[in-house]
Amino acid sequence: MRGETDPILRFHGAAHGVTGSCYEIETARWRVLVDCGLFQGSKSERELNYGPFPFPPDAIDAVILTHAHIDHSGLLPKLVKQGFSGPIHTTRATIDLCSVMLPDSAHIQDMEVEHLNRRNAQRGRPPVEPIYSLQDAAACMTLLRALAYGEWTAIADGLRARFWNAGHLLGSASVELEIDMDHRTTPMRIMFSGDIGPGHKLLQTDPEGPAGVDYLICESTYGNRDRPDVSPEQRRSLLGDIVRGAAEASGPLIIPSFAVERTQELLVDLHLLMQAGAVPTAPVFVDSPLATRASAIFERHADSIEQGDVLRQALGSKNLRFTETVEQSKAINRLSGFFVVIAASGMCDAGRIRHHLKANLWRRNATVMIAGYQAQGSLGRILLDGARRVRIQGEEVEVKAHISLFDLYSGHADAAELVAWVEARIPVKQAAFLTHGEEEGLRGFSERLRSIIPDDRIIMPRLDDAFQLTPSGSLPVELNEPRRLRPDKVARLDWHNDLSELLLDINEAVGAAADERRRAAVIRRLRRALEDNDA
Repeated sequence: MRGETDPILRFHGAAHGVTGSCYEIETARWRVLVDCGLFQGSKSERELNYGPFPFPPDAIDAVILTHAHIDHSGLLPKLVKQGFSGPIHTTRATIDLCSVMLPDSAHIQDMEVEHLNRRNAQRGRPPVEPIYSLQDAAACMTLLRALAYGEWTAIADGLRARFWNAGHLLGSASVELEIDMDHRTTPMRIMFSGDIGPGHKLLQTDPEGPAGVDYLICESTYGNRDRPDVSPEQRRSLLGDIVRGAAEASGPLIIPSFAVERTQELLVDLHLLMQAGAVPTAPVFVDSPLATRASAIFERHADSIEQGDVLRQALGSKNLRFTETVEQSKAINRLSGFFVVIAASGMCDAGRIRHHLKANLWRRNATVMIAGYQAQGSLGRILLDGARRVRIQGEEVEVKAHISLFDLYSGHADAAELVAWVEARIPVKQAAFLTHGEEEGLRGFSERLRSIIPDDRIIMPRLDDAFQLTPSGSLPVELNEPRRLRPDKVARLDWHNDLSELLLDINEAVGAAADERRRAAVIRRLRRALEDNDA
């Protein structure tokens, strides 16, 4: 018989996927969220951002934010817009980063919706509204409250939290919770990993955390992968190979990059390579207003991060150019020869990187270096999977550029590092919930954990799953509402991806037909297929 006051843990995002991080803990006295992030990836998942929350926002008492990345923070303004008015607890550096990231997210939504509504008007479709506005982002910022690492803070009646450095991003934290319950003599301890950084990250210290918890909620992004164990010098050497290859092709090196931390790490290594003469000196454009503002925040916090002095030098390099306006961005693609462009977003699904890809993917002398994890259904993942043609903003683009994956800047621990981090947290007395991973990562990580945690205590929740956390283990809670998205549609290519690929194939088939008569025959067969479907 489970006690009435036992907390319920709900998984509203990052369940069998790597975006939309959002967990809810509920007791009879309060309801608290850990993270409230945007979904990315396939259009089916992104549409969840526009739908209602699976909880009443005005019933949430507080939010604990692990870090500033948009897949963890990006729906906070919507939460505020729809009635949440409680505190959002996070670190000081995360507040600084959110002050530029959340308004940037609102701005991108405005631009994307404006572009979409122009197309909708042409096609006779109704207009759509942005998820939230700049005013909503500003209102959200007034609710953020700074907490220091290592200090216990009361969050609600009988709930306190403590932050540990997660080593993932400037200001990133793992969250330790203690819940006092009337029917227990000792508090229940719950640990949310947040995103765990790798060892020896360029700008961050190694991740930390406590030992001995009742329940562990742990990310598993790279749960099935071991990256090469390379030193910073070896990483720069390998980056130098790609840079020299792009220079020898006499074309641009386009790097889709997350604006926060990944961009700053790349700037440090490119600066050191050019300073040492290991690669040709060339202009390096940071074409992201967000990355520009984030870089200024990193410079302000340079004394508290690893390699802060080198970062200051890189940001002052004479080769570095920050672009602000759309006109400056467009002017980049009128250049010839070798230069470097770093632009957001990191998964190629929004922002200025799409314009650079549209302008350069068809060029044989262009190089595109993917520098991080790409969610299933994202344009970056489609490029890595070898697409010969893609659709960007409704236009077909042939892929002739050299596409390479350079995954040595990842902000996530690999499988071996994740296992070591969990091992340092044992004993995990009741259960470990594996989140923030796609199917292969989850399965691989669970297999590796079996030597540390009994198999029956390793749980891989689905989107919208809920569990009662009892003193003797977790119990599934029956769902009162249908799932927002079927489990087999999470982190999968969807019908929008299939349609884009079909349209590309149709254009290729019609274009490849030898003459007018054969092109007409292809079109007739397509029409018959559509008529058969209507019948």
